[in-house]
This record gives sequence, C-alpha cells and structure tokens, in this order.
Amino acid sequence: MTIHPPTDTASTPALDIRALGFDYSSKQALNDVSLTLAHGELTILLGPNGAGKTTLFSLICGLFAPARGSISINGQSLLKRSDALAPLGIVFQAQTLDLDLSVQQNLLYFCALHGLPKATARSRIADALKRMDLHTRANDKVRTLNGGHRRRVEIIRSTLHEPSILLLDEPTVGLDIPTRAELVDYVRELPSSQGCAVLWATHLIDEIRDTDRVALLHAGKLHHDGIAKNLLEDNQLSDLPALMQYVSDGHKAQTVG
Repeated sequence: MTIHPPTDTASTPALDIRALGFDYSSKQALNDVSLTLAHGELTILLGPNGAGKTTLFSLICGLFAPARGSISINGQSLLKRSDALAPLGIVFQAQTLDLDLSVQQNLLYFCALHGLPKATARSRIADALKRMDLHTRANDKVRTLNGGHRRRVEIIRSTLHEPSILLLDEPTVGLDIPTRAELVDYVRELPSSQGCAVLWATHLIDEIRDTDRVALLHAGKLHHDGIAKNLLEDNQLSDLPALMQYVSDGHKAQTVG
C-alpha cells in the first residue's frame, strides 16, 4: 500500500528533526541537530567523512533510537508510530541488491514487500527502467552489472512505492563522472515528478548547484542551512570548499580553546 503525504502539506513537513542527539558510548556523534524538509523539496546534506551524515540517516531510518530530540515523518513520530517509516525510500552507501537475482526480480521483490499489486509493480518497474536506460538489462543478474548500473537499480527500487521522502547516503561515491552526472540529474527530477522530499548526503562539491538548499554538517553539528549562493555571500566566501574549511577551522579553534 502506497502511503501518501497528508493533504495539508503546507503545514505538515515531510521530515521534521528537532534537537536531535546521539552518542556512541562516550563519543557524541550528533548534537542538537534540527532540520525540516517540505514535500517536494531537495536538500543537500553536505559534510566531510565522519561529520555524522550516516548516523543521521540511521536515526531517520529507525536503525538507532535518538538519545535526545525527535524525528517525525509526515507528522508521525518515529518513536510513537510503528508505521511511520512506511513513506521512506532509502539508498545507503553499501549496496544491498541480491546479486544472484535479476534486476526485475530484485525490483518485484521490493514491490511485494510494500504490498503493491503485481500489475502496478510491473508497470512502474518498466517505466523506471526505461527512464534510467536499463530496460534491456531487466532479466540480467545484478552481479553482471557495473557499479553505475547497480546504483541506478537501487535508486529505482527506492522510489517504486512512491515514497514521500527519499534518503540518499553518498550514492555516487566511486562512480565515474558521467554516471554520477546522470544519477544526479535523475534524482533532481524526483521532487517535481513524484512530489517527494529528497535528502541527499554528499561530500562531493561538484554535485551541488548555487540554487540548492545546503545543510552543512560538521563534527555532529548543523552549522549552516540555506541556499548555497546565499551562504557564500553571507560569509564572504568564494566557494563551498572555503565554507567547509571555514567551519572546520572554527571547530578546531573551539576545541583548542
């Protein structure tokens, strides 16, 4: 069964994170992170490796329980509603396809888990494979695909149940530049074509446009949240690497001090 966003999308965010905190034993991984995504909004979660991006995604997905704060999806608290995760689509860094099944079998299995009728599933799969130029590989085993094609299949799989939120955790790492560009373009169309909110975690600056909303995470804290171009102008910096360095230097100064 497809979970649709609430009718009053203007007042109910797709994703609402408030004062979120999480610790690994004595190490603080996330501290007072607040972030809200509207339906149909693309947000880039930018940060270096170890910033806390994957931890944040794990909390949103319910793999960990927050030590502090709250997470709500379509107005439903993850801690109070067992079905709150249903509107999520997820692509993790680690690939999770069954290598010994065909592309079609992997996708049909996912649709079955979400209760989609077979006719609906087959129609959506056919359309998505065509858009991603994978229709000729539908019956090939996943292990015969290269890394870029496997990523395409994972992104297709994550959208077949028409989620209201799509989480992408560094999905283009290790791919060649043309493949990365194709995947980025495809994902950028999803907020308008499917109406879903997209939270894209990356440390790759070239995937970001001046008009993108960027949430900059560093050392477990959200330091900036705004349109990339405006963030640079407000801080009198030339580019996003300079902004990341500026945040890093400030964190080091606080640590030393």
